[in-house]
Parts: sequence; C-alpha cells; structure tokens
Amino acid sequence: MRVVKEAEERINEILDAADELFFQKGFDGTSTNDILDKVGIARGTLYHHFKSKEDIMDALIERYKVRLLDAAQEVAENKSIPVVERMIHVMMSLKISGGSSAEMMEHIHKPQNALMHQKIQRVIVSGITPILAEMIREGVQQGVFDTPFPYECMEMIMIYANTVFDDDYVGMTSEELAARMHALVFNVERMLGVKSGGLMHIMKIFDNKTTDNS
Repeated sequence: MRVVKEAEERINEILDAADELFFQKGFDGTSTNDILDKVGIARGTLYHHFKSKEDIMDALIERYKVRLLDAAQEVAENKSIPVVERMIHVMMSLKISGGSSAEMMEHIHKPQNALMHQKIQRVIVSGITPILAEMIREGVQQGVFDTPFPYECMEMIMIYANTVFDDDYVGMTSEELAARMHALVFNVERMLGVKSGGLMHIMKIFDNKTTDNS
C-alpha cells in the first residue's frame, strides 16, 4: 500500500535528507538521485515540492534563517540588559556553538558548499542589520549613541565583519586578525558617536576566533 503523507511532512523529510547529504557530501557533491534514494520517493514527488536542487537549498537556508534570526531577536528584546550588552549578545548568537546549529555552520564553510555560504552570508546581513539598527535607535534615545544613520552604519559594519572576519574570504594571521578587530571597533565608535574606548569590550566577541587562529 502506497504511503501518502501530508505536504509539510514530506517537505521536511526532503529537507532533512538534503541537510544530512549536504553535510556529508557537500551541495556540489550531492545529486537529486542521492536525495531521492535517501527519502525513498519518486522523482515526480520531489519535483512536486521543489523545482531543483538549488530550490531545496534555498528552503534549507530559510530554515537556517529562522533559527538564526529568532535567536537574535529574542536576545534583542530582552530590555533588562543594557543596549550595548544586548548588541554584543546578538553578535555572539551568530557564532552558534553546539548542536545542529554548529553543524550548520560547518556545512557552509566547506568548499563544495560555496553557494550556500554566499546565501547564508546574505541572510545574516539582511536579517541581522535591522535588528541591530533598531537597537542603535534605542541607544540614540538613551544618549548612548549619536548617529543619524542607524541602519546604514550597521549595514556597513555587518558587511565588513562578514567578509573580513570570514576565513573563507580573507586568510589572516592572528596578529593581522587582531589588528583588524581593533580597527573595526575603533571606527564603529566613531560611526556611532561613542567616546574613544567605549566599545573596546566588544573585543570579547572575537576572543575565541583570535585564539583559534593563533
């Protein structure tokens, strides 16, 4: 007897299988036949839900996006924490340590997942920037920051941080990395109208990264 499953359940099965295969073999190394065999479905069933392998990847990235942004938004909304500390926690939430989220980030840093990597980076910049910008506006009202361009400042910061501090884009020694981190914080202070040295404690976001590269 043929098993008929609800669309959402079938879609999740396909995405779960693709997630595992992309982790094991990379996006480039995984074929639609691999996914079909893993789920145990006919090609027509797969194409009923997804037009292509890249369409499956986009749906997976959407799941990743929800996971990332939900965690960041939850931190951002905790008004019991001072705004600068909350911003640090939001940035640290992107490091995603432990569990399936850690595996997710390991996924996208493989060379065969370069397209996934590029798309996730775009998700981070477009999704996290508005969250941080709203916190900058809050900080402006409190007198913590002084800038007429909250969104634009955070967009520039996110784009820089997600390229220069990404090992896949720029390879650096620990000394070069530390210098760029200090330069970023130095310039962020000026962009946001914070007194010199006022944000240097943000460096703790990068402590593990510096240690890993030393």
